[in-house]
Order: sequence, then C-alpha cells, then structure tokens
Amino acid sequence: MNKALRKAVIAGNWKMNKTPAEAKELIEGIKPLVGGAGCGVVVCVPYVDLAAAMEATRGTNIGVGAENCHWEKSGAFTGEISADMLAAMGVQYVIIGHSERRTYFGETDVTVNKRVRAALDSGLTVILCVGEYLEQREQGVTSELVAMQTKIALGGVSKEELGKIIIAYEPVWAIGTGKTATAAQADEVCATIRATVKELYGEDSANALTVQYGGSMNAKNAAELLDQPNVDGGLIGGASLKPADFAEIVKAASR
Repeated sequence: MNKALRKAVIAGNWKMNKTPAEAKELIEGIKPLVGGAGCGVVVCVPYVDLAAAMEATRGTNIGVGAENCHWEKSGAFTGEISADMLAAMGVQYVIIGHSERRTYFGETDVTVNKRVRAALDSGLTVILCVGEYLEQREQGVTSELVAMQTKIALGGVSKEELGKIIIAYEPVWAIGTGKTATAAQADEVCATIRATVKELYGEDSANALTVQYGGSMNAKNAAELLDQPNVDGGLIGGASLKPADFAEIVKAASR
C-alpha cells in the first residue's frame, strides 16, 4: 500500500450467501470491529440483501455494493438489475467482471465494458475485476491478458471518471480454491495494471488508482499481501462472511 498516493479499500464479496435477516446479523457483527478503520470498508451483497444492508450500515463507515448490474437502463432482461435501480436505493458500489460472472454466465470483456459504462453513468463506484486462469499463467501470458482486460474494460472511460473505479486483480486459480498468489506475484500483476492505466491516463492517474488483490486473501496472509507497494486493499470472498476474519483484514489495511 501507498496511502500517501491512494486510498486502501477492503471490500467483502458475499457471493450467493445470506438471507436479509442473516445479512443484518452479519453486518451487526462487523460494525463494532471496523468502526475506526483507517481504510475504506465495503460489503457487496446479493440483490435481496441490499435493503437490509443499507439499513444496517446507515450512519457507519461501511459502504454497500451490489455484485453486478446490467448495461441497459430498462427492458426485456428477465432477472437483471440496472445500475439506475441500484443508485435509486442508495447503493454506492458495484462489482463488475468477476471471474464467476465471466466463467458461469458468459460475461465477456465487451459486456464488462458496457456494464462499467452504465455504472459510471449512474454515479456508482465500480470494482472492476480482471485476472487469469491457471493455464494462462502457466503459458506466461498473465501480463498481456490482464493488460488487455483492463484496456477493454476502460474503453470510453474519461480520466475524471477513472476516479470512480477500483480495479481488483483476481487470479481465477486462487478464487475459492484456498490457493493464493504469493505476495510478489500479486504485486507484479497489480503493478502491470497500474502500468496499463499509466499508459492510458498518465502517471498521476495511475498513482491515484486503488488496485485490490482478490484471491483467497484471509486473516493470515492479508498483512503480507498488503505490505506490497501496488496492493491497495482486497476484494474478500469467504473471509468476508466471518466478522473476526474480515476485521483482521481491515486492521491490516488500516496500518
């Protein structure tokens, strides 16, 4: 982390977990543990939990995000939710391009870009996910792939709008597997993302960009990962469902 240049942000990605009542209970458990955090704290929850999360976090330092949004404002898209709908609820953040959306639901670099555009137009802050599969890492194309994903996703995004984007490096092979990129591997790819943004927007914009690591970051390895100069926080999966573990990660990012 380099807090002199940019903000550290820890965001929980709850995935398909928790009913509204369970969401409220979990947030009530998190609140007293992160109240004095020296970093941004966000919980990204399933659509059905958004109202409960908004209510439970009111007046706290915890922001609320959704896990996806559609690129159209309205229309015949059964089961989808627009960015305008999220913004109307008071939601502040939205995850876009998570590998599970890409892998299981046909998300592409092009549709990721369209969703980014829609989210920015609605005033949301985007947590944009990029990352490689294991075979791509073994083929030695991680840097090229992540740079390409970043460039396509940011197509049409202005320098000013970049301030509403967080990029999360999520190696697909480390999500939900218990495997974690080494601190050096995480920093190397986060640095690649920053270099790509520098190429597109200039050094000041690159230095100001928050780049998270997401890929089995947990209470035990968070401090080492966050000690890296280009890792500015985390997009946390399983550990975000455990108040003590999530708080420990927030603590590591608050130093």
